[in-house]
Amino acid sequence: MANPNERPEAEEKAKTGDGDIALTFEEAMDRLERIVSQLESTDVPLETAIELYQEGIALSRLCGMKLEQVERRIEMLVEDENGLQRKPFAPGREESGAE
Repeated sequence: MANPNERPEAEEKAKTGDGDIALTFEEAMDRLERIVSQLESTDVPLETAIELYQEGIALSRLCGMKLEQVERRIEMLVEDENGLQRKPFAPGREESGAE
């Protein structure tokens, strides 16, 4: 019943809780891609599909949190009349009036 390819150690790490997740962004994305591929390409029993879906949601949230952490650490160098200034990176926020 248990397929070793369905539940690698990475899955167990992903389920340890929000603060205890030990996966890197790349590991989480790789596992998420394998889950999507498995759900799309095979006839997965309903119970397994639900478990894979829940794991995928957790991995997706993990990736989102990791991206937000990186965005908070990135700074932009912006040149103005006073020279170069450091500003926090704000994705999706365009300068007003800029086209």
